Amino acid sequence: VVDDAHHGVLAYLRKGASPEDCVLVVLNLTPLPRDNYRVGVPRAGRWAEILNSDATHYGGSGRGNFGGVEATPVPAQGRYQSLLLDLPPLGILC
Repeated sequence: VVDDAHHGVLAYLRKGASPEDCVLVVLNLTPLPRDNYRVGVPRAGRWAEILNSDATHYGGSGRGNFGGVEATPVPAQGRYQSLLLDLPPLGILC
């Protein structure tokens, strides 16, 4: 969980029945894009971007992460892996 009031970012995990089933939800609640924003995650590998509220499909500018990002072994928020995300302004990523 990330509760970064200074940057207007909130991130949390939605967990499924098995440990592999989880979705990271990240909200940028400011009108400023946040490039290279680091968020800790519970597993290595590729994380698909399944929803980007700033996608052109929804009338947005298209800022995002090109469909997904690879976790790196850089600790963040108490987790051993993390993602570097480009957060669109006033946007939600899952």
